[in-house]
Amino acid sequence: MFTRRQVLTSAGAALAASQFPWGQVRAADAPRRRVLFFTKSSSFEHSATRRADGQPAYNERVLTEIGAKQGFDVTATKDGRVFDGDINQYDAFVFYTTGDLTQSGTDKQPPMSAAGKQKLIDAVAAGKGFIASHCGSDTFHSAGERFEEQSQLDPYIAMLGGEFIKHGPQQKARLAVTDAKFPGLSGAGSSFELMEEWYSLKNFADNLHVILVQDTQGMKGSDYERPNYPATWARMYEKGRVFYTSMGHREDVWDNATFQEVMLGALTWVCRNVDADVTPNIKEVTPGAHVMPPRPTPTPTPKK
Repeated sequence: MFTRRQVLTSAGAALAASQFPWGQVRAADAPRRRVLFFTKSSSFEHSATRRADGQPAYNERVLTEIGAKQGFDVTATKDGRVFDGDINQYDAFVFYTTGDLTQSGTDKQPPMSAAGKQKLIDAVAAGKGFIASHCGSDTFHSAGERFEEQSQLDPYIAMLGGEFIKHGPQQKARLAVTDAKFPGLSGAGSSFELMEEWYSLKNFADNLHVILVQDTQGMKGSDYERPNYPATWARMYEKGRVFYTSMGHREDVWDNATFQEVMLGALTWVCRNVDADVTPNIKEVTPGAHVMPPRPTPTPTPKK
């Protein structure tokens, strides 16, 4: 587990992102908030979250540094046993995770217990904040066919509000801004483009307040042969504030000023430093959100 001090004093912590104008999202006189950044990979391990030589991962360094400038004390860990301890000490949780986190899986780090998973979900329902970036939707999948929506969702997915299906080739694509008033979006304009690994998503909750919409027009790959769909959203999960963005695969995205502002705005909102109107708008801004992409064509089995 890396604390804020350990990350900030590690080699390479002085990132170019430190020059960003933070004032757009900072709430005046807000108290310091404690944030747990959970980066365990039980399935695919992204390079942005891979540790080497005992040093924090790239995204751990970025979030810790930019958070510190805005009053968020970030503790990064891959040890799932943390959820069996005192998680009430944290104001919010940020997930950059993959797979079934109750299994040690790819990174061999200690898994969450089933009780720890439920403890997290209960904490958010009771009022804690929760953010997931990118592969946080490729975590605790619901049972059933990948290219179908499910009526019975995994409890984690039910909390998050959406679920990863698949992704196509990395490419530059456009995100349309549907709520420029949400914290962190004031400088994004009406839309922006980004080179990224874009997730195709499903199982959207009915109460999503969609902030960024994936513009699928002109995108390469069958995973995007569908109407525009939510890419970033905020929602209430009982008493808790939940935020998700599909951005975050690439290291250069973690350095991107717009992405950093979005993440800081999310932290500001989920930690209740500021309020925002999160009236559900999914039906209005992404009416075709539940239209699924086509199933991949099966590869014929070679004849022997």
